[in-house]
Amino acid sequence: MPLKVLIIPDKFKGTLSARAAAEAIARGWRRARPKDSHDLLPMTDGGDGFGEVLSDLLDAKMQAARTVDAAHRPCAARYWWEPKTKTAVIESALIIGLAMLPPKHFHPFQLDTFGLGAVIRAAAAGGARRCLLGIGGSATNDAGFGLARALGWEFRDAQGNLIEQWTDLNRLKQIQAPRKRRWFRKMIVALDVQNPLLGSRGATRIYGPQKGLRSKEFATAESCLKRLAHVVKKHVGHDFAREPGSGAAGGLGFGLMAFAAARTEPGFNLFARYTALERRLARADLVITGEGAIDNSTFMGKAVGQIATRCRQLGIPCIALAGVVSANAERQRVFTEVLALAELATAKQAGVRAAYWLERLAAQVATRWE
Repeated sequence: MPLKVLIIPDKFKGTLSARAAAEAIARGWRRARPKDSHDLLPMTDGGDGFGEVLSDLLDAKMQAARTVDAAHRPCAARYWWEPKTKTAVIESALIIGLAMLPPKHFHPFQLDTFGLGAVIRAAAAGGARRCLLGIGGSATNDAGFGLARALGWEFRDAQGNLIEQWTDLNRLKQIQAPRKRRWFRKMIVALDVQNPLLGSRGATRIYGPQKGLRSKEFATAESCLKRLAHVVKKHVGHDFAREPGSGAAGGLGFGLMAFAAARTEPGFNLFARYTALERRLARADLVITGEGAIDNSTFMGKAVGQIATRCRQLGIPCIALAGVVSANAERQRVFTEVLALAELATAKQAGVRAAYWLERLAAQVATRWE
């Protein structure tokens, strides 16, 4: 019997976008089972690839804005615009993302979120009333300090001197808000994690090492963010540092809530709402998902893990295809089957020709599926 197959992968980070992964899986499956029908639904939870996926869903058109990257190097940033609903879609990873910088060339103490603020201003100037913003993949750890400065906020020490580097925030005494504090009627920030800003599960200690922070530098970074959170709480009367997701993207979640009047939402929930995911799952006989790595973090709120959990609740078989697989007990509980490109190719081969090997892996699974 022909199957209705929902193909819903996330990105294979560093090798394939979610769209490219979905297309490769579909090609392989179609080769082995040509009578099956396919529903391709590239997925995002707010990280790298958010802009491409959401803009496709909204039929938004690409725009460009002059700004700077996390190291303040001039760049032309992409964002998307949908005129009917006056919606801007922004992916911060395309502006201040780690992947935009040469590896190990810049230290997080040298980087900030200023460039994102310039794109927000450009989208607002273009007439956007609503903004959907994905913030995963950031290179920064400044809690949105640079973003705030780009939006007109001023930070001063006890002598009234302007603070222009986030690593000087331990001297922060007062902040001054700009006249314009709300740039859109609605600004929704898609979060791929729910960490708080500070502490053992905060931005610095959990995600700082991925960006180049060393353990001996944690105290310096934490003291700066703690001081910023304290002064902001005193200024606005709300402790944004305790909000779930305030530690996302090096504290950018905190900055957008505190300095741009943003509302946060788990990126997967946003994606599910815009795609009518429940209806599409209900129509499927089989779901195929995947991402670059299936590991323990997959089951800590990531989109692929949430798809698998929902399929299990609905009684729908769910196959996961990945670059590498390291999770054990949990994957056996939620997935029907999990396979890795490593079963067919070396890491180097898979990295160079990821689409080719993913297509072959999908065909291999399809030949034995009944």
